[in-house]
Amino acid sequence: MMKRLQLIQNKITSISGLEARLKQWREQGKRIVFTNGCFDIVHRGHVEYLSAAADCGDKLVIGLNSDSSVRRLKGAHRPIIDEQSRALLLAALEFVDAVVLFEEETPLQLIRQVQPDVLVKGGDYTEETIVGSDIVRAKGGEVVTIPLTPNCSTTRIEEKIKNSLRV
Repeated sequence: MMKRLQLIQNKITSISGLEARLKQWREQGKRIVFTNGCFDIVHRGHVEYLSAAADCGDKLVIGLNSDSSVRRLKGAHRPIIDEQSRALLLAALEFVDAVVLFEEETPLQLIRQVQPDVLVKGGDYTEETIVGSDIVRAKGGEVVTIPLTPNCSTTRIEEKIKNSLRV
C-alpha cells in the first residue's frame, strides 16, 4: 500500500509524465483545468483560488514556475521557498491532480502541450492578458478569471515580515 507522502509526490510530474495522465483523463471524459503561478509561500489566497479553479472541471493541473523562472520574474530575492517544496505543498492539496514545473517566464509552451479545456487565472488578469487564452479558445475551451482574496499575497506577507523586523 502506498503511503500518503508517496501519493502526494506522485502528483509532481514532468511534461512527458503528464501527457500519459492527460490521455487517460481525456479517455475518461474528464474536463481538464490548467492554471499556473509561482505560489511562493502558499497562503489562504492560493488555497481559495486553487479550490475555485478545481471547481471549474474534473482534473486540476498546475504549471509551477521553477526557481530560475521566479527569479527572472520577481527578482534575485525570490523565491522564498524552493521549487521542490512549493511543488510538494501544492500537490498535498486534495483538489490538485498534477503539478509540473516549467522554466520559461510564461506557461505558453506548457499550455500548448496540455491543451486544457479550461484555463484559469486570478482576477488581476483580463482574458486579453492571459497567456494561452487564444490557444484554449481556438479549441473551444473556456477562459475563467477568479477574484483574488483581498489583502492576501506573498508580497504582502513579505512586507509584513520586513516591517516586523524593523520594529
